[in-house]
Amino acid sequence: MNEIGFVVNPIAGMGGRVGLKGTDDKLEEARRRGATPRAPDRASDALETLYRLEPSLTIYTAAGGMGESAAAAAGFDPVVVFEPESNVEEAPETTAEDTRGAVRAFLERGVDLVVFVGGDGTAADVAAVLERADGETPMLGVPAGVKIYSSVFAVTPADAGRVAAEFDRVESREVNDIDEAAYREGTVRSELRAVVPVPVAPEIQSSKQLASGSVDSLADGYARDADAGRTYVFGPGSTVGRIEDALEIDGSPLGVDVWRDGEVLVRDGSESDILAALSDPVTIVVSPIGGQGFLFGRGNHQLSPAVIRRADALDIVASTEKLDDIGAFHVDTDDERLNEELRGWIKVRTGRYTTRLVKIV
Repeated sequence: MNEIGFVVNPIAGMGGRVGLKGTDDKLEEARRRGATPRAPDRASDALETLYRLEPSLTIYTAAGGMGESAAAAAGFDPVVVFEPESNVEEAPETTAEDTRGAVRAFLERGVDLVVFVGGDGTAADVAAVLERADGETPMLGVPAGVKIYSSVFAVTPADAGRVAAEFDRVESREVNDIDEAAYREGTVRSELRAVVPVPVAPEIQSSKQLASGSVDSLADGYARDADAGRTYVFGPGSTVGRIEDALEIDGSPLGVDVWRDGEVLVRDGSESDILAALSDPVTIVVSPIGGQGFLFGRGNHQLSPAVIRRADALDIVASTEKLDDIGAFHVDTDDERLNEELRGWIKVRTGRYTTRLVKIV
């Protein structure tokens, strides 16, 4: 492999920490809430790893913040083959058509792999162009969005750099996207958008499962054991939602809630909302994403490194059926030191009285 096309969606993931669950049609609201770009740092992490392993690669990219800046900073001499209409450095607003235009330009150069930085929406845009062309050029995602249900993403940005440098075969994988408007209302509507070739590697995440086994006894047991005087931060998802139901909390199914001594302090909060409501002691309660095993970094960016570090306890809850399909947990917090601190064996509550040890890798 000698040539890679690299494109960044500069606004991907901006809605996560401010509680918007995505950025589709919500960019101005995300900015109003204080959101800052996430994708550029993720792009840099991937490219720095790629350059360390394969510095002689030719990188075709789009101008400025759509790839050129990060590639040059990593050490590459990027070849710019696409110019977005907007100035991405001064006002990082690009469109789906900008992404598609960049990918078309990559294909005209005959690249061996298209690497993109974004979420499921960006993945769908890239896949749409690839499928209309020869359908044989593989793609690889650097996770930067809020919604990452597709099985075309590496586990972390650095993993994406390693996979891009070292893969030797591909397999067909799914691109899925969900309705963000419905997602914000607590409903997950997933749609298969494409089936595309993706590098084969252990560092590629699986598709997200949208359902898991019964968690009634787990929820009842956890609610029974909740401590008075402790602040609980409940992550998104149906398993944690059942615990909230057992505690008679009117929670947000896909948001993050803060609860203490029978009172909901924050419902569907942003990172700043959560931090402002915390008082010691603090427990974060999360359930891994079915099929993928992510605890942090997928759909719960409000649980930022700052929030995680405020907690003195982390409770993982999952049904045995969900764990049987996972194998190991993953974390992708945007803070590699924190990721490393979290790695290792952790106890998972699977029922009213039962637990299982699972490793965070």
